[in-house]
Amino acid sequence: MKKHIGFFLLLFISSIVNGQIKIGDQASISGSVQSDILFPEEDQKIGAGKPEHSVLTNTYLNLNFNSKYVSAGTRFEFLEYPLPGFEPDFKGWGLPYFFITGKYKNVELTAGDIYDQFGSGFILRTYEERSLGIDNSLRGGRLKVSPYKGIHLKVLGGKQRRYWEHNDSFVWGADAEFNFDQWIKKLEKNNFYWSLGTSFVSKHEKEEVVSFYDDEYNWYKRLNFPENVGAWDIRTQIQKGNVNVLLEYALKANDPSTDNYYIYKKGNASMLSASYSKKGMSALVQAKRIDNMSFRSKRTMTGNSSFINHLPAFTQQHTYALAAIYPYATQFQGEWAFQGEFSYTFPRKTALGGKYGTTIRVNASHVRSIDKDYENISGFNPKDHSTYYLLRGTNGYKSSFFKMGDELYYQDINFDIDKKLTSDLKINFMYMNQRFNPLILQHAEDIITSNIFVLEGKYQLNKKFTFRTELQYLSASDYTGQAGEEPLERSNQGDWMFGLLEVSFAPSFMLSVSDTYNSGITKEHYYMFSGVYNYKSHRIQLAYGRTRAGYDCSGGVCRFVPASKGFRIGYNYNF
Repeated sequence: MKKHIGFFLLLFISSIVNGQIKIGDQASISGSVQSDILFPEEDQKIGAGKPEHSVLTNTYLNLNFNSKYVSAGTRFEFLEYPLPGFEPDFKGWGLPYFFITGKYKNVELTAGDIYDQFGSGFILRTYEERSLGIDNSLRGGRLKVSPYKGIHLKVLGGKQRRYWEHNDSFVWGADAEFNFDQWIKKLEKNNFYWSLGTSFVSKHEKEEVVSFYDDEYNWYKRLNFPENVGAWDIRTQIQKGNVNVLLEYALKANDPSTDNYYIYKKGNASMLSASYSKKGMSALVQAKRIDNMSFRSKRTMTGNSSFINHLPAFTQQHTYALAAIYPYATQFQGEWAFQGEFSYTFPRKTALGGKYGTTIRVNASHVRSIDKDYENISGFNPKDHSTYYLLRGTNGYKSSFFKMGDELYYQDINFDIDKKLTSDLKINFMYMNQRFNPLILQHAEDIITSNIFVLEGKYQLNKKFTFRTELQYLSASDYTGQAGEEPLERSNQGDWMFGLLEVSFAPSFMLSVSDTYNSGITKEHYYMFSGVYNYKSHRIQLAYGRTRAGYDCSGGVCRFVPASKGFRIGYNYNF
């Protein structure tokens, strides 16, 4: 019963609080409640085994105090019986997050748990992403100072959260950003904005000696690890009129870890992003190179835990169900990534625009390996991962900056057409050609090539009633499978079909029914019935059905979600 006290406390608080609480004229208390609940059921056909618990939930309560000079906050988490796919260490409940911030003029000081990001996150990004089970906040302090207009300085340090504990290593860093257009009036008058930023981050991890053996205990090596590992970042951004250009480079000292097979090679990351936009048109081109840039506060960790940095994916994050079946995960150990996008709206009353205008968008991304020239190590074969233990204690490999590797990781070419046919009817058509290498998500298969077609229609009957439907089809390349392999364990399960019907009753109700059908290998239906009700700041969702096994990704970070079936309740409240 003790384990459930926090959960019931959350529900009690959310039921009695109604709106922001004012404290005088300059202070207030606000917050939010999020609770996702699953009543799981066994379904062996889709790989959902017998549940260990009758109720699973991820529940959060945020409370924040805000005033002119002081702000503070805390978060209560009840994860004693977490939803499927979260690591065993995710289990627990308590108050893992709190902070207090004092502000006076151009100085801000924070003590407690800190979320922050330097530049694009190449060397530091602490953040929370609940859908992936990520919370890598730093518990310590941060000082922000703006001594002069256009100059912003930050210094921070602390120990990083790892589930319900904090790693022993200490992480600290400093960041400086200069906005020249705020000093040079001529730049601003000419619509020219220029900023320059630089950062440094270091982790101090206790020196240790680790011994390694091969699988038969006949090969032995001892390694001495560096106590301090530093990383540097420099970036500049220029905006002139409709053009925006960002250039960034990061360098990391040698950091032997589980991720890189304990090699002593330095790491680096570089990025170029340029965009152009005006009314009715936009364009984007991006290029990124990563080489040995895994940066964790605990070198022996794996999975999504203890990352100090974050490397964004240069691939489109799809929202359509079948387009997201094969998502891409950023390869910290090395990748060349390119992305381009162009969007244009044909004006109304033109040949291609028609009565209401037409919008087209084309997006393409291509990710592949970097070239690696490995050291001449006896017995080592870069194509045989069982020999990678031989790299331990060496410099690993050399890599020419502009030379690309032979291995394709991911490619996505897609376009969509958004067209309003009448004042009440709007359609969207999307086609995507995708090539996906399952090795990046730990599966040994051939590259999966898929062609995906999506047709979405929305019809507004009147101001209150709206109908929306989706029809999707995925045609995948043939794969015969490996001997003894179960269909549910395969990445390539052949062709898929998806259908959805949604009815909205503004402003409060929405009902939907959907089915994801594997027409290729398993012949299984993944049906889902859902209803949503909104009342003021409250949102409650009820659903029942099946969820297929697969990867949930955000920003190039992925989490495997096993198949499940059952009744779901989702509750959100902001006050």
